Amino acid sequence: MEKSMQKYLDKAEVLIEALPYIQRFNRKIIVVKYGGSAMVDETLKERVIQDVTLLKLVGFKPIIVHGGGKEISKWVGKVGMEPEFVNGLRVTDEATMELAEMVLGKVNKSLVQLVESLGVRAIGISGKDGKLLSVEKKYADGEDIGFVGEITHVNADILYDLLEKDFLPIVCPIGLDDAYQTYNINADDAACAIARAMKAEKLAFLTDIEGVYKDPDDPDTLISELPVTEAEALMNQGYIGGGMLPKLQNCIDAIENGVSRVHILDGRIPHCLLLEIFTNKGIGTAILNDTDERYYQGE
Repeated sequence: MEKSMQKYLDKAEVLIEALPYIQRFNRKIIVVKYGGSAMVDETLKERVIQDVTLLKLVGFKPIIVHGGGKEISKWVGKVGMEPEFVNGLRVTDEATMELAEMVLGKVNKSLVQLVESLGVRAIGISGKDGKLLSVEKKYADGEDIGFVGEITHVNADILYDLLEKDFLPIVCPIGLDDAYQTYNINADDAACAIARAMKAEKLAFLTDIEGVYKDPDDPDTLISELPVTEAEALMNQGYIGGGMLPKLQNCIDAIENGVSRVHILDGRIPHCLLLEIFTNKGIGTAILNDTDERYYQGE
């Protein structure tokens, strides 16, 4: 009897630990960049959407910005084309652009379907709708990589209107330039630009890495909370490399443009969003302003 009672008491403790965070973030905007393996595995996909739906139902105002790189690469291979990347950006010719837009549209509506099945109203929109995402051509170190866009403007009013009417917006990272040409947009960049434009309280990246490590070879060096100046120091000292470098730079840009906290999470961990946001230590890395209060003070 005591054991079974303890189990319920433990559950109550978890809920109580979450209470100050629910109070703190009530009616606040959180942008979730959803990508990586968590988009491919159906069970993980369901859990991520459950997390975002729960965030909405306890008072957050979530916006999902999704990628679809693995799915695009799969279809590019299926039609006999070779995926090509320069500095992590997909080289996008006309045929690849057409394919990417079709695949991202399919991904977008599958996420809408999942959210709706959990009783929350969702709307999937492309960055082309209402010129949500205006872009100009992006170059990779001066190299032309085709129809890849750099965001110049976010029409935030569209998203504010959807949130006001109690919808959960799900954004597909496709944009238009001034000549109404379609461009593919890196989903990390799209999430950052939307978080800045919406003055989001939080921006969360679901990735295939656990967070930021002081030493990538030592799992015990995962950093729970990382002020911007420390993040810049780690980058300058060469501790951060590979795909984490542009991601961390995006995080710093978001913080410097008014986003309160940016979280880097391993989307392969079930319910990683809830564990990060509603517990003191969290399970990933939170990037914060140097003047911000730390939630976690160490063991």
